[in-house]
Amino acid sequence: MARLIDLSHEIEDGMITYPGLPAPKIRDWLSREASNARYAPGTTFQLGMIDLLANTGTYIDAPFHRYAEGKDIAGYALEAVANLDGVVVHGADRGRAIDADVFGGVEVRGKAVLVHTGWARYWRTERYGKGHPFLTAAAARHLVDGDAALVGIDSLNIDDDSDGTRPVHTALLAAGIPIVEHLCGLDRVPASGFRFFAVPPRVKRIGSFPVRAFGIVEE
Repeated sequence: MARLIDLSHEIEDGMITYPGLPAPKIRDWLSREASNARYAPGTTFQLGMIDLLANTGTYIDAPFHRYAEGKDIAGYALEAVANLDGVVVHGADRGRAIDADVFGGVEVRGKAVLVHTGWARYWRTERYGKGHPFLTAAAARHLVDGDAALVGIDSLNIDDDSDGTRPVHTALLAAGIPIVEHLCGLDRVPASGFRFFAVPPRVKRIGSFPVRAFGIVEE
């Protein structure tokens, strides 16, 4: 038996993911009422339309997000974002700056390394956008040197948002390591022994896009 665990936030009309960035607009392009004129009596359809910033909800970053010549979202092979061996590292008691020592004794090679900070409990509140936990530059170097396959976090940003150099994005994306931000539910998956998926649609010339992130736990 396998249990699927959702690790992504819902996207709703008008919601804020990151303070200062535009909210999605979700509306009917064709409403059920208007569709009455197009189809047989009693047959209706809804066609929706979304104006969506790519960095909305739970999303994945590709190298193109940081580097003009980097791989875009469409360039990710399925093997890079699906059916990865997952590990969860707990950093909730490490303060804001989560350093490389949090990964001590954890094998990260070839793994989706998910950092559980507990910050997702503030999602859709003013608190979520202030004082969030993040990885340090040393932590990023450890993950690159350790050949992690993907790195995720349940926080506003994997970097300190006051540091304009964005060292963690810079290091991980330079190494071609996907980043998933705004995860949730990491307390529901085990520390290891699960498979992780964070698959975006194949959109070209864009560096980030929402994903339905989830884990599969064999029971």
